[in-house]
Amino acid sequence: CRFVQAHGTWVGLPSDDDMGNSEVGHNAIGSGKVYKQGASLVDAALESGDLFKGEGFTYVKSAFPTNTLHLIGLLSNGGVHARYEQLKQLMQGSFEAGAKKMRLHILTDGRDVPDGSSIEFVGQLEKDLEQLRAKGCDALIASGGGRMNVTMDRYEADWGIVERGWKAHVLGEAPHKFESALEAVTELRKLPKANDQYLEPFVIVDASGSSVGPIQDNDAVVLFNYRSDRMVEISKAFEYEDFKAFDRVRYPKGLKFAGMLQYDGDLKLPAKYLVPPPFIEKTSGEYMVKNGMNIFACSETQKFGHVTFFWNGNRSGYFDEKRETYVEIPSDKCPFNEKPDMKTKEITEAGIAALKSGRYDLLRINFASPDMVGHTGSLEATIRACETCDECLGQLLEEVDKLGGVYLVCS
Repeated sequence: CRFVQAHGTWVGLPSDDDMGNSEVGHNAIGSGKVYKQGASLVDAALESGDLFKGEGFTYVKSAFPTNTLHLIGLLSNGGVHARYEQLKQLMQGSFEAGAKKMRLHILTDGRDVPDGSSIEFVGQLEKDLEQLRAKGCDALIASGGGRMNVTMDRYEADWGIVERGWKAHVLGEAPHKFESALEAVTELRKLPKANDQYLEPFVIVDASGSSVGPIQDNDAVVLFNYRSDRMVEISKAFEYEDFKAFDRVRYPKGLKFAGMLQYDGDLKLPAKYLVPPPFIEKTSGEYMVKNGMNIFACSETQKFGHVTFFWNGNRSGYFDEKRETYVEIPSDKCPFNEKPDMKTKEITEAGIAALKSGRYDLLRINFASPDMVGHTGSLEATIRACETCDECLGQLLEEVDKLGGVYLVCS
């Protein structure tokens, strides 16, 4: 047993104060190299000013003279999906580039930062927007909700999360209406079992009760998260005209839509982005299949992309479908502390079956439960998740030993 560094500059993040995360971790393990990661890329582009000179921002800027700029993303300084300082710089730079009207659509965190910190972040954002208004920019918070309940679904686990976001951000419709975002997060946190991650969707309304910021034809929309996994689905909703995952009711025409980064290189999604993504080549998966090895990768929905997309250098699909088998076990659609075992047993069964088949030279397995249940903050449920994971890992490793194999366990 030995320790390896999995945070900060060791994995391509801006400083050693930045905690690691599952995305950059799987990029690093899969590639065996250190690349500048999303946060570092965005920091560098903002510091140099290149972000505001690039093709993506130029495209978005074309809407500024007559239309609204909408900024959608995680309101947090956790450093995993987004950073507040980057949002602040993006707002200021957009104003200096001619944005006359801005609307913020905020997703509260409570996962990568302490639960309850939403009130502090919203308060700070309101102060910064007030400064923009004093300079002549019509800048307001328009809608929001908790990250695990609104907009930020991943791996198509629950399109209803994205639909709730679409209704709030685009249509200006939500079950809760308030005249200020600070009032919204304060009051919604009082609901039973409420926390920042799962806040109900809300919209901000004016004195007449009308939404202050629905997304209209010819507006500009920027997703300001730099991490990709929880931005892919909402990107599809904005970008694909023939989108069918849910009824969008109204699809704004002529949108100038862009992501902070391109969230899926194979899908070219979104087509426009403010900062070019890291170019990760010659990953271990690609090297192995090109040298005749057969690979099995398995997890449940919440971590499936980590043993495939992120492991393979932010690429969707196979390098060689004849040599690779990817198995996704659907995650439960409920708060993970309610079913803390998640799909650990099913993943174990699939892994053991793959080992016994004799078809594979390498297996990649990810047990999602300790991480996902741990993020709920429920100690009792987390202990249960870890106990089940430990038991199942033992079963898997026992089978590896029987076959004379070698295993590497990372935690």
